[in-house]
Amino acid sequence: MTAPEPSRDPRDPDALIRRAKRGNPEFDQHFLVDDRVLDRITGYLPEDADRSHLLEIGGGTGVLTDRLLLAADHVTVVERDADLARFLREEFADEIAEDHLTVLEGDALELALPEFTASVSNLPYGVSSEIAFRLLPEKKPLVLMFQREFAERMVAEPGESAYGRLSVSAQHYAEVELVEHVPKEAFDPQPAVQSAIVRCRPRDPAYTVADESFFLRFVKALFTQRRKTMRNAVRNTGHISGLETPDAVVEAAAESLMSRRAGTVTPTEFAELAALAAEVDPGIEMAADSPERGNGGG
Repeated sequence: MTAPEPSRDPRDPDALIRRAKRGNPEFDQHFLVDDRVLDRITGYLPEDADRSHLLEIGGGTGVLTDRLLLAADHVTVVERDADLARFLREEFADEIAEDHLTVLEGDALELALPEFTASVSNLPYGVSSEIAFRLLPEKKPLVLMFQREFAERMVAEPGESAYGRLSVSAQHYAEVELVEHVPKEAFDPQPAVQSAIVRCRPRDPAYTVADESFFLRFVKALFTQRRKTMRNAVRNTGHISGLETPDAVVEAAAESLMSRRAGTVTPTEFAELAALAAEVDPGIEMAADSPERGNGGG
């Protein structure tokens, strides 16, 4: 779905911050102010993405909100800071009155999120992982700003030093691509770290899992022992993964896999090992039948 033609010039980012009288690095508040980055960010959505209802997590002073309003039919912005939520309602009163914008005040990890078609967000870095893994299972196009190190871990491939359970978990839900590095000078106040923009295109993985929650927990457990062989990692992490008979899993698995380390194992191989574990471990069989098992995060 193509974006509507902009009907006005965007608001000035620095002026928005001045009017809001905010910007405190102690509160994880670093507002994107570089017009060049702001002009590009909505363009990172896939061309075929439906822009009819964009979700923004962490509206801040409305710098990105303003750009999203130029690109979408409707925008819902979630802001935890009560003062900033009030500012957004005042600054964008006309857009709210025209049913072009909805401002939700509260924690994005606790609020019931609305139906949305895509999300473009400069996430609060302190909770970026938790928010990302709330959004990824929605299987919607995402353009998200993270700390650079976090972003590089999301897109890493097997064998790379940054590859880990975050890589496997994120790529379980989407094709993940780092599309731009963003210097700290693009923010006000400047953070202590570099940032990066990640695009997530939803897709089904190349493998199937019978129990997604166990699969993601199993991957997480094995990466806590990433310096050990898979044999020892499986045996040492039953208390995390939920395996009751980890030795049985090791004995049933191929020696060629058990002698490797987690950092070289592909997502498909993790999925196959998780399926094998469910076959030979009675605890996993019982857990898979439990109604309390839900979608896992990263």
